Amino acid sequence: MEDLVGLLRIRVKRGTNLVSRDSQSSDPFVVITMGPQTLKTSRVENNCNPEWNDELTLAFNDYNQPVNLEVYDKDTFTSHDKMGDAEIDVRPFLEIQAMGLQELPEGTEVKRVKPSTDNCLVEESRIVFSNGKIVQDMILKLRNVERGEVEIQIEWISVP
Repeated sequence: MEDLVGLLRIRVKRGTNLVSRDSQSSDPFVVITMGPQTLKTSRVENNCNPEWNDELTLAFNDYNQPVNLEVYDKDTFTSHDKMGDAEIDVRPFLEIQAMGLQELPEGTEVKRVKPSTDNCLVEESRIVFSNGKIVQDMILKLRNVERGEVEIQIEWISVP
């Protein structure tokens, strides 16, 4: 932890139109990984449009380390079924964070990030100053699956 540069808080808000991996529905949960760190949300039973509202915090020590999101259907007696994945492109957010912006008017938009082949964004994502912090809301399109989206928010927490 001696190389720690900050903490990245990821609020996993909700999933939309996730694929069903059981007979009628799924029991989805999200796994976030960055390097050796693995964090997961709670499971929502029988729901392809789950509301997680879970906060996960990663210790950040390498700006080049990819942050990955995977959605799984919890199975009790067999391995969990994968329901898609996405890479969370934190580079634009970290570039803004590195500028050291402070005390902007509430709701100030600092940057817009457009969907591209380099990110998993469904729509334009805004980086804004909210409640004294820089935050970014994103809707990610899941890859390697027929359909599904996950809505998240990222926020940087400085360490002394």
